[in-house]
Amino acid sequence: MSLDAGAIERLYRSHGHIVLRRARALLGSEEDAQEALQEVFASLLRAPHSLRNATSVVGWLYQSTTHFCLNQLRNRRTGARLLQSSVAPAPAPAHVAGRGGEVLAELRRVLSRLPADVAAATVYHHLDGMTHAEVAGLLGCSRRKVGYLLERAQRSLALLEQSA
Repeated sequence: MSLDAGAIERLYRSHGHIVLRRARALLGSEEDAQEALQEVFASLLRAPHSLRNATSVVGWLYQSTTHFCLNQLRNRRTGARLLQSSVAPAPAPAHVAGRGGEVLAELRRVLSRLPADVAAATVYHHLDGMTHAEVAGLLGCSRRKVGYLLERAQRSLALLEQSA
């Protein structure tokens, strides 16, 4: 399926909220979510043929958004590491987010440390509640590999907990 600019604009209007909701959940910031929304649809404008092999537009949007957000989380971690090595860390703000915010922040931190395929499988399965078959369809791999990726995520999490 190839789209012209008008079709992409209609897709933006009808499905942009899906991308925005997904990006908010993964990135935790309205500003970052808006950037993700713009980038996902800009990538579609640059390469409208990328939808050609997609079995579902919604599936393609979820996959593209997840991929973009996980890259952003990894980039943040790299940037923070570079900043930390050259600048003294700022004191923590006086107000601290509620427990839910802390859990989501920790989740983002963990996801940023996982390999891309492991993080994507983890998000699709645990956050979205997809079955192994559904995750396999999105990632283009077998259900067995999805199980392997999820096991890797558990092992990585256990290692991160030990080192903390």
